[in-house]
Amino acid sequence: MTRPSPELLAVARRWIEAIPGRRENELRNLMTEQAHLLFIGTGEDELWTGSAVREGVAEFFGVIPPFLRHQETFAEAFENGDTGWACMTHEVILADQPDRLFKPRTTLIFALEDGAWKIVHRHGSVPLPNRDFTGTEQTAIADLVAAAKQGFALDQRDGFASVMFTDIVNSSRLASVMGDRLWSSEMAKHFAALRRIIENAGGQFVKSMGDGTMSSFPSPEQSLRAAQAILRDGDGADGPAISLRIGIHTGDVVQTDEDFFGSVVNKAARITTLADRGEIRVSDATRAALAPGEDFTFADRTVVPLKGLDGDHVIFRLEWRE
Repeated sequence: MTRPSPELLAVARRWIEAIPGRRENELRNLMTEQAHLLFIGTGEDELWTGSAVREGVAEFFGVIPPFLRHQETFAEAFENGDTGWACMTHEVILADQPDRLFKPRTTLIFALEDGAWKIVHRHGSVPLPNRDFTGTEQTAIADLVAAAKQGFALDQRDGFASVMFTDIVNSSRLASVMGDRLWSSEMAKHFAALRRIIENAGGQFVKSMGDGTMSSFPSPEQSLRAAQAILRDGDGADGPAISLRIGIHTGDVVQTDEDFFGSVVNKAARITTLADRGEIRVSDATRAALAPGEDFTFADRTVVPLKGLDGDHVIFRLEWRE
């Protein structure tokens, strides 16, 4: 089944951003070591395959002048089993041509190798108007797309977010021991404490679900700090011993005024079930989307299947004890 892949999109962005960032190791390490690696550039003769592509890619991009502007204008990614693909467009201004705006397009095809996504095909181009190429204006698709959009309205928004779930370990046993009245009182205090921490970190407390919660954050950094603060707060709290486990995934979500939907939400929930008592488990997409210089410690890289989701998935444990 083909489905949108925020995880792949994060990997694609990481590779693209390594070009202006001159991060040579990332450019190489995110590409396959297999002989079928294919690289297509914008030049007439730029079609290469094999291991030489991986070894030479950093130097190939390294001769590009410094970037004055490198802004993403479109991005999407999909996966189907062990295969995936991403398409991205950018606006670029280079230091040696400050008056020219380029709009390169990049398509990346991925294969899942030992639990990690690797680029097996890269195709880059700088668009040329159809009139310059064929001498005609080819508007059929553009006209159909514009017509399809007319009158389309839905009370929802798409956006990038880190989604966090919390879950109380052995909640049924605790509720049985405490009794309904005390358990209800403790849950009210628990949710109030979580809401305070989440909102102080810049997040949104979306909802409570039985003994668990769902929240969202504009950035992965905020979600990770909130998760650490939640466990640290509970570690020194008075009252009944309530142990939590937390899961976080990052990507594009569909949001209404009251809830969040999509594969990112589903994956975050699945990751939570893999966490042990007092653990924070995060997706590789969350780790990859962190801004440079953020000081988080990750351990226990694990490749696992997730119920209801295709393929294997890379997750990490986030350390939280100071």
